[in-house]
Amino acid sequence: MSITTETQENLEITGAPPIPGLRFRYFQGESDYPKILDVFNACREVDEIEYAMTIEGIAHNYEHLERCNPFTDMIFAEVDGHPIAYSRVGWFLEGSGDYIYYALGWIKPEWRRNGLGTAILKHNERRIRKIATEHPAEAQKYFQNDHEGQQVGVAALLKANGYQEVRWGYRMTRPTGDPLPEAPLPPGMKVRPVTEADIRPIWEAAHEAFSESWGFAPATEEGYQRWISGLYFDPSLWKVAWDGKQVAGMVLNFVDTDYNREYGIQRGWTDPICVRKPWRRRGLARALLVQSIEMFRQMGFDETALGVDTQNPNRALDLYAGVGYKMIREGITYRKPLA
Repeated sequence: MSITTETQENLEITGAPPIPGLRFRYFQGESDYPKILDVFNACREVDEIEYAMTIEGIAHNYEHLERCNPFTDMIFAEVDGHPIAYSRVGWFLEGSGDYIYYALGWIKPEWRRNGLGTAILKHNERRIRKIATEHPAEAQKYFQNDHEGQQVGVAALLKANGYQEVRWGYRMTRPTGDPLPEAPLPPGMKVRPVTEADIRPIWEAAHEAFSESWGFAPATEEGYQRWISGLYFDPSLWKVAWDGKQVAGMVLNFVDTDYNREYGIQRGWTDPICVRKPWRRRGLARALLVQSIEMFRQMGFDETALGVDTQNPNRALDLYAGVGYKMIREGITYRKPLA
């Protein structure tokens, strides 16, 4: 990641609340990783966020950021030198040609509802507008924020500033001990162990399969390197169907060991799931999903989980419900035109 550093002097944020000792600054590098973790952990229980963040995970994420320079696109809020909030912006180009400018971040619960969130949101929008000047003027451009359904404070802030709900996703789980339906592979399909030579073709096939999905961003080499160096990258768990030498479909299973340790559960993720267009409507995704659940059952896992776009045009939600998955959490995407 090529980065340049902004001045680390105090950053003036228009509209910031008059909190004694409050100051804003830019990202300062690896020394901020523990501060990111501190702010997130202060929010996790109050916001009912089921996610295990670690220093190792933060480092991997920031070493592979794309279309985001944290030294210019990330800010921290501190009171008397102690971090109370952080936020970061970035962007991506959808396959549709639309430019999407996202923002993310957290504010410690005891520092909320005093105007700090609004000030940070407005700062993010100003930064995004500056970034957007580098992109074609005629392109459609949108601000984007995502949050989980129970985060009503975030929803209220976004709606008050002109954002609208545009997409919904579910996290779904299924006990591995529940009976599985019959789901044979379609004729001619074979599932075999993944070799090192298979990994790049599988990556390319997955991006082709997802290319028409809402919010899809074209693949990059940096994205590939981030993927293969991921903390939970384990091709030995994958279920990939081949038609001769062609990848037909896949379930790229993984295990989030940090989550399992944090929450005292044995969960395997049957995600992502995709089938390339020529092999759809044959029951291939269902067969690979059932094989994946059975694999995790034999490994002694308690449950499997996946995420789904509820408006997926290929009726993915119906497929997963039909195999026994049930929704446990909802995620919402908000957008606002960047006029």
